[in-house]
Amino acid sequence: MARRRSKKTPFRKRVVAKPQTVAEKILQAHCLAGECHPGQEIALRIDQTLTQDATGTMAWLQFEALGLPRVRTQLSVSYVDHNTLQTGFENADDHAFLQSMARKYGAVFSRPGNGICHQVHLERFGKPGATLLGSDSHTPTGGGLGMIAIGAGGLDVAAAMGGAAYYFSYPHIVKIHLTGRLSKNVSAKDIILEVLRRLSVKGGVGKILEYAGPGVHTLTVPERATITNMGAETGATTSVFPADEVTRAFLKYQRRENDFQRVEADPGADYSGGEIAIDLSRLEPLAARPHSPDAVVPVRELKGTRPQQIVIGSCTNSSLQDLSTVAGILAGRHVHPEVSLVINPGSQQVLKAIAQNGSLASLIASGARILEPACGACIGMGQAPCSGAISLRTFNRNFKGRSGTEDAQVYLVSPETAAAAALAGEITDPRRIQGIKKFVMPKKAEPSDSLLVKPATAGSQVKIVRGPNIKPLPQFGPLRAEEQGKVLAKFGDNITTDDIMPAGAHILPLRSNIIAISEYIFDGIDHGFSARAKAENGGYVIGGDNYGQGSSREHAALAPRYLGVRAVLAKSFARIHLANLINFGILPLTFINPEDYAKVEKGHPLTLPDLKARIVAGQKLLVKNESNGQEWEMDCILSARQREILIAGGTLNYLKQALASA
Repeated sequence: MARRRSKKTPFRKRVVAKPQTVAEKILQAHCLAGECHPGQEIALRIDQTLTQDATGTMAWLQFEALGLPRVRTQLSVSYVDHNTLQTGFENADDHAFLQSMARKYGAVFSRPGNGICHQVHLERFGKPGATLLGSDSHTPTGGGLGMIAIGAGGLDVAAAMGGAAYYFSYPHIVKIHLTGRLSKNVSAKDIILEVLRRLSVKGGVGKILEYAGPGVHTLTVPERATITNMGAETGATTSVFPADEVTRAFLKYQRRENDFQRVEADPGADYSGGEIAIDLSRLEPLAARPHSPDAVVPVRELKGTRPQQIVIGSCTNSSLQDLSTVAGILAGRHVHPEVSLVINPGSQQVLKAIAQNGSLASLIASGARILEPACGACIGMGQAPCSGAISLRTFNRNFKGRSGTEDAQVYLVSPETAAAAALAGEITDPRRIQGIKKFVMPKKAEPSDSLLVKPATAGSQVKIVRGPNIKPLPQFGPLRAEEQGKVLAKFGDNITTDDIMPAGAHILPLRSNIIAISEYIFDGIDHGFSARAKAENGGYVIGGDNYGQGSSREHAALAPRYLGVRAVLAKSFARIHLANLINFGILPLTFINPEDYAKVEKGHPLTLPDLKARIVAGQKLLVKNESNGQEWEMDCILSARQREILIAGGTLNYLKQALASA
């Protein structure tokens, strides 16, 4: 493990040879090993971590397995925001376990009802110039404050909590140059939808999206956070805004002005990933059609589409500004009788603020339903639409079936477009609404920290609470000299982690029980996969481009590994899922020649000869199709460290060996 630097580098005093971007300043100040050049693996010092209950339960079990007495970050926060619907003992078990783990090992615990991790972290903990690693793919929300905030698998976060560096490939930095000012009822959601329209759900892979230009200074921190949050849907490593006077004002509002540090790009900074120019004044309301965040069209093209359900909230659009704006549109009006409108505040602080400024009363009077501050419907935890329904949501993902209703048609829209549609009973341009009550930001927040629990001073005296839903971690052996097995399944492009490991109210409570949750692998797109994998004693999975896009859930790698999947052969991989496969000892193989993808089908027996020797040597891997005698080579592009991880059988084995040596 790379040695951590103890001193914080003040960016305003740094002397550098060439002008730097915001991302370069933060990355280079935190780089512990490696060269900060695109494509090179670097080791990044992590200042803060966040976990949430759906992924964090496993992350804390993994941290515990490292045998360390205390977390070694500046700050670690354990949130409960996903599994708050308690229909049985499982979620409550996990909450009690997480609270006791945080108290024992030195993390702040955010109790159920306190809010969504990204919204709460933005309000109470995020710091400009710092690094944040989170076991949730929307951790880049922190980039709205001028942080380098990266989503990762739980095992990577557990390692960071233990003081290890986070290793990843240094990205290209793309400049998104904003000019002008948004028109009335055109919002930050429309900015990121425009970015997705141009880049697609895989156009950001291997990149950081950095926002610059005069238009940046017209956007509030909550608006910036909406953009950085949903930048994850492009596949980008993260997104970041400068920390400027707007940032200072937000932190002052949160009574945290001492956390401010100015971080801005130098004039003349070079962006290796190129530039995208957006004139905010020319943007119009946009929407993503089913079933992909990049299926973006102007709202005017959807006029007349009649939704049965509208949900406003999620970590993308649940701030005080968002909900007060919606209340201003709905004030004195009523929701269309054929529409169910649901409001999901992002935090207890937001809920308290809209109660105090009158917005909550306006929302309730309009006919809206109010949920507790949590992820809720965004991850299929309640509020599933009716059969065949059209649902407008201010969320960041609209993958098929994610809402909890397989045949629902989910559109992603801004809060303004959602509110306008709730009144009209059909999708309509929100710019046409007149007589809107204008939102005025209060001068100071009233921080609501009553649901934050500080860790115990003497953690060794804390007893860990383990209910029957908390199961031990599976143990995996080292890489074998050769692998043989059948192709268990073959899929096309853009397979999501929702496809691999479904969410929803029935499955999410099993996140701390790998034996039970493994029964649902690929259940929505290949029912029976789990039984097939067991019968065949494991095997291989074939995928197309962008395999594993979507959330950071490491269960999409861990559960297949438990079922005996030893390699995934794909055209390309999404960043976080690729890292998760390596973390659990699954070989990520990439087709060198696209035509080789057609040579293999479900049920074919494959052999990977000289496997370990080729991995050790960093060579291409040979694949033999025993059914027809065909063979071909595949890439397994790994750093020296990643090769050692695969040889050890996964990152947990590797870290234990490293700690034992140290």
